[in-house]
Amino acid sequence: MERRPANKTRAPIALQLTPDLVARTLKVVEDEGPEPNWTPISSQQLEELMKRVEEEVADEDIWVFAYGSLMWNPGFEPSAREAAVVHGWHRAFSLRIERLRATTDAPGLMLALRPGGSCSGVALKMSRSQRQQDIRRLLAREIRYAEVCEMIRWVSARTPSGPRRALTFWASPKTSLLTEKIALDEAAGLIAQACGPAGSCAEYLYRAVSYLADRRVYDRNLWRLQALVAAKIQNLNGGQLSPLSDLDRAVSLALGSGFKAAIGGR
Repeated sequence: MERRPANKTRAPIALQLTPDLVARTLKVVEDEGPEPNWTPISSQQLEELMKRVEEEVADEDIWVFAYGSLMWNPGFEPSAREAAVVHGWHRAFSLRIERLRATTDAPGLMLALRPGGSCSGVALKMSRSQRQQDIRRLLAREIRYAEVCEMIRWVSARTPSGPRRALTFWASPKTSLLTEKIALDEAAGLIAQACGPAGSCAEYLYRAVSYLADRRVYDRNLWRLQALVAAKIQNLNGGQLSPLSDLDRAVSLALGSGFKAAIGGR
């Protein structure tokens, strides 16, 4: 069971990015292969990353700090969950993508950590009995390309049980060429129109905001962003929403009922 902090924060406004709106961003998209100009990570590089993590953690427990899709779909069975806050970093839609939840014709954005501020999320503890398999599975999912092998670091996460040294991903340095600071309005435009074989960027945003809101956590930038994305999606429909198709209705109901299985992980 996830341990949560006692203090709660009131929602700033009602969630405007609804399941009905998210459903309109979803469509069937064929997989176009790896990200353009990125090099898929080799098995040797993956083994080296695994060795690095195992050496750095030694005999200690491994905790993972989740701030995006790992919160609701970690890809492994945690032996414990705790609400967590990391200081010195904040989540932002700053990673530009053309695959997974986007295409070259309709690029999108995914979450990364950027320096400054603080970030609320979840600390996930790996089971000792499955640790090696879970590390391999997690690294293969989060570090898919050679160019992002350094997008992994240890952070200090504050939890109700005390500080945790936690592994996290996409914690980009200021000089990273893969992530950048993007204005919220520009980010909203990209998120509203991007969809790939793993789903849409709007779905990804909706899951992140609603997961946090269920735990009385309201990320100010994400809350503003979801309102902007909702408006962009409505504008793409000419300001009016057409009747839901059977598929749209099924997706809308699944999202609205708290469906947690994210297609394709991230």
